[in-house]
Amino acid sequence: MNMNKWLEDLKQTEKKLSMPVLSFPGIQLTGASVLDVVKNGESQAACMTAIARRYNTLAAVSNMDLSVEAEAFGATAAFYEDEVPSITGHIIEDGADAAALKVPPVGAGRTGEYVRAIEIASTEINDRPIFAGVIGPFSLAGRLTEMTEIMYLAVDEPEAVHELLAKATAFLIDYIRAFKSAGANGIVMAEPAAGLLSPDWNSEFSADYVRQIVEAVQDDEFIVIYHNCGTVIPLMSDIISTGAKALHFGNTTDMAEAINLIPEDILVMGNIDPVAEITHGDDQSIQEAVTELEQKMAGRKNFVLSTGCDIPPHAPVANLDAFFAAASR
Repeated sequence: MNMNKWLEDLKQTEKKLSMPVLSFPGIQLTGASVLDVVKNGESQAACMTAIARRYNTLAAVSNMDLSVEAEAFGATAAFYEDEVPSITGHIIEDGADAAALKVPPVGAGRTGEYVRAIEIASTEINDRPIFAGVIGPFSLAGRLTEMTEIMYLAVDEPEAVHELLAKATAFLIDYIRAFKSAGANGIVMAEPAAGLLSPDWNSEFSADYVRQIVEAVQDDEFIVIYHNCGTVIPLMSDIISTGAKALHFGNTTDMAEAINLIPEDILVMGNIDPVAEITHGDDQSIQEAVTELEQKMAGRKNFVLSTGCDIPPHAPVANLDAFFAAASR
């Protein structure tokens, strides 16, 4: 699929399909557990396929699991039957640890299962693009060190942070290329930890490395969607400079303010609250939230309705139905 043409055609489409970050709730359609999905590529692909069959989404999106890459580097992941995994503890404390850290091969930990999920899903879903989920470089580094510690390291040993980021970036490029070979049409790169940075630090410790990844993997047939559910308005010029073809923002972002800062050739996606609305809302509140956002974005050819982040696994299917019903009006 020529993704540049897909983007251009999409911008010219008056009524666009929505693209919520929707994968984990597929367990309610397949009978799997979260634990099944995060450990088994076949189960993950089945969730993606079930969602694609039930909902007319703009694209199919795989899991937003921000533990899988850190685990591949040797971090400890905590697993739960019905919750998304998390990283416990840290493996990097100082420059010596960063220097000694080895870049794992693709396939380490659960990364092979995530690539396999895309390979299977790409044979089942043929009517829309497929986007794999990956973590961003600074967010990955933060999981290897813990967020408080990486802030201290950035002050005391910035060269150690850069070494860690260089290794994270090298791995992510290889990992994304594996997704590309498996049949993905792009990635959704989650870089939420960058939302904690000042503009100068975002430029130095996040955007510069995201740009390296974009330059290495993005082409006519493969695009990068940059996701940040933190504070983004002060960082916008550097986020744009990464070269990502699409930007996806969280529900704390004023989308009207954000889109005014973004060139029209870049797709902008967001940002219905996945917890307050999709998980805990009802038909009326979801309809009102979608209508309000669409009214704010009226006339914006580069806007696509989405959620602000990934939808929790047990968000009611009735609320998912309500979101798509509201989006299709």
